[in-house]
Amino acid sequence: MFKPSAKAAIVSIMTVGAALSFCLAAARAGDDVTEDQIIRALTPDKKPLTRGLSAGPQTTSPELNADQAKFVQSVRGRATRSLSSAEREEIATIVQDKPKIDLEINFDYNSADISAKSLPSVQALGRALTNQDLKGSTFVVAGHTDAAGGEDYNQGLSERRADAIKRYLVDKYGINGTDLVTVGYGKSKLKDPSHPMAEVNRRVQVVNVENKATAAK
Repeated sequence: MFKPSAKAAIVSIMTVGAALSFCLAAARAGDDVTEDQIIRALTPDKKPLTRGLSAGPQTTSPELNADQAKFVQSVRGRATRSLSSAEREEIATIVQDKPKIDLEINFDYNSADISAKSLPSVQALGRALTNQDLKGSTFVVAGHTDAAGGEDYNQGLSERRADAIKRYLVDKYGINGTDLVTVGYGKSKLKDPSHPMAEVNRRVQVVNVENKATAAK
């Protein structure tokens, strides 16, 4: 049996150890998404190591069929607000089985301004999309809002958010604007429907819809 003083020492050591473990976990949880994580998420047939990232199915990445390729070509370079609801849903259907990542790029409340805490993630995205593994591919940049406000207002806000990311990537990283198909979904596709006002719903999702190897064919 341990003496009372020994027991106290052991409990103290365990408490300190648990506290250190908690702090380390918290530090990891606060890390920004990296360029490598984004590349791995958006490269076909590869799974990312995620922390706070939402990635879609990565086991397959079927090439676009002829009709889909024609449709994607038709929306390249289009103004975000010019897309009809049917075209937006067609994009949503096409991206379902494509490599994707939800970076949780947050915006200031009721604004299309990228929040300061999200700039490192946007910068990592810029570096990733100019990496040789992804450069030249076609990406869908989809803006989303939380559930506050009316549908029409949120639709416009989500489009401005998608445009804000595109503008940043084009201006800061020289990415070809026609390689970025921007679309807004307003509050119609909440990431966390059980908490419709949560910050995580104010985000941008990026999808590799046509990999450069396919696009070059």
